[in-house]
Amino acid sequence: MEAKSVKICDTTLRDAHQSLWATRMRTDDMLPILEKIDEIGYYSVEMWGGATFDACLRFLDENPWDRLRVVKKHMKKTPLQMLLRGQNLVGYRQYPDDIVRRFIIHAVKNGMDIFRCFDALNDTRNLKTSIEAVKEAGAHAQGAVCYTISPVHTLEHYVETAHELVEMGVDSICIKDMAALLSPYRTFKLVERLRNEIKLPIHLHCHYIGGMAPMNYLKAIEAGVDIIDTATTPLAFGNSQPAVEMIAAAIKDTPYDSGIDIEKLYEIAQYFEGVRAKRGFQRGVTSLTHMQVFSHQVPGGMISNLISQLEQQKAVDRLDEVLQEIPRVRAEVGYPPLVTPLSQIVGTQAVLNVLSGKRWAIIPDELKQYIKGLYGRPPGPMAPEIEEKVLNGSKPIDRRPADLLTETLTDYENDIGDLAKDEEDVLSYALFPKETRAYLELHKEGAEKAVFMMSEEIRAVKEDGYMDVNQIRDLVKLVEQSDVNEVVVEEAGVKIAVRKGGQVVVDAQGSQPSSPAIQADDGSNEKAVEHPNHWKKITSPMVGTFYMAPAPGADPFVGIGDVVEPGRTVCIVEAMKLMNEISMEESGIIQEILVENGQPVEYGQALFLYEPS
Repeated sequence: MEAKSVKICDTTLRDAHQSLWATRMRTDDMLPILEKIDEIGYYSVEMWGGATFDACLRFLDENPWDRLRVVKKHMKKTPLQMLLRGQNLVGYRQYPDDIVRRFIIHAVKNGMDIFRCFDALNDTRNLKTSIEAVKEAGAHAQGAVCYTISPVHTLEHYVETAHELVEMGVDSICIKDMAALLSPYRTFKLVERLRNEIKLPIHLHCHYIGGMAPMNYLKAIEAGVDIIDTATTPLAFGNSQPAVEMIAAAIKDTPYDSGIDIEKLYEIAQYFEGVRAKRGFQRGVTSLTHMQVFSHQVPGGMISNLISQLEQQKAVDRLDEVLQEIPRVRAEVGYPPLVTPLSQIVGTQAVLNVLSGKRWAIIPDELKQYIKGLYGRPPGPMAPEIEEKVLNGSKPIDRRPADLLTETLTDYENDIGDLAKDEEDVLSYALFPKETRAYLELHKEGAEKAVFMMSEEIRAVKEDGYMDVNQIRDLVKLVEQSDVNEVVVEEAGVKIAVRKGGQVVVDAQGSQPSSPAIQADDGSNEKAVEHPNHWKKITSPMVGTFYMAPAPGADPFVGIGDVVEPGRTVCIVEAMKLMNEISMEESGIIQEILVENGQPVEYGQALFLYEPS
């Protein structure tokens, strides 16, 4: 293979901080360094897609479309790249074709150049519309092949998938090693095969996790790979990608030299080291749990999410049990690659199996949809007992799942109404309805003004910062989204009362605001009422949000006095981004509903009282 200069894609602004910092890097953290990154000479900078869209709305109080526009304004030389989950776009379910097309059109209009399109199951039917839309919009469509290890994932499978993507018109092929399961000689063999059979650029994406990624890159370079993914040192290693400084130095003064000035890379690394320290973010490290990826095959980013989930459930000490359960669940549902959204779906099922103590007693709606074929074609056969439990004698669908979707962008436009200022807001709402509605409500003129006035008054009271603006927004959001009329918070002698309609009272003297504070019920204040001894509780198996109905405006699953048979759904607890149906274990009559619709609930909190029948 003739030696050639290797191109580098920088993932610092997307996958690196998604992998290490839970996607919490803010646009303000990026701005001061963008122009220096633009001068490096990268093949591309990945800065959008994946979880960044979700995180902007859910955690950072940012408009993700604004981030794309701002970065494009400051990076005029380097192509911008995003990760697109095929028919899932940047969400966790499949969306209709018209939403896929309009999303891509707006992404290109706002500055996106390269779309890395992948499907979690390597089902290329789920990539058809997105690839067509990217090409029609005049952008670069990169087709990704998700790499994993299982009895059904062979070298031939990956090569066949790549050929299908070529036939669909992609401009390049990416090998996506999201779980760090590639090894150096497997890498060489796969890249060599693709290089010999496919006349398009080959791009390799590896996570560091167990430490093989730098060796994989060197063997891939020898086999003829064109592009590799790296990140700046403060956001490299661990769950992230290898450090660009390491790889650039390794191939310097060879025929593969990237031509990148390493001294300029150090300047950028110094900047991000400052961001890391200021925000209190972690470094990328490889622990024993990460090294065990070669056994449990769980991606490092997924491990981080599992730890977060288990912390919420006050069960982080059970991580090892969950890691042992994940391969078992994965095998039972046909060996899907552990990449979003299947990583969340399989991981959550494993958590539920462990925490509930009853395997498959609770099955999230998303996993049921997957078993029904609504995410695509499973790579391998499923355990018959699991399939029967969900399908109940019916057959999974055998057509492209998106063909069954009936909602349109117009439906979402009508639903969100005047709250949406433009089609970008409508698209955000279609992807993340609850989060987008909350964001748009918060940024209505009155609410935004209240937040500004509130934050400025607090800063005047205490110069070293009582509460940052995002915490303040969270208070406003809590009141506007809930049935609570007022929330009072006190810290360091400052009392803040946030009331419906944007009214804010800040009391720096410690006097009680005029209205009484309303304490959220954490489940410890169950009604002090005597109940018959034979009544039983239905408790929450997780920390989450309680919903009485399958959707807003729908009839509740059960009401007081209902006779409920075993297996019937009584409510939903939304947790870990999934909707988890809670069902009856025996026949009974619902006697009391102990939780309000939309209320947060704790692990083990009583939801219902029922009388066995």
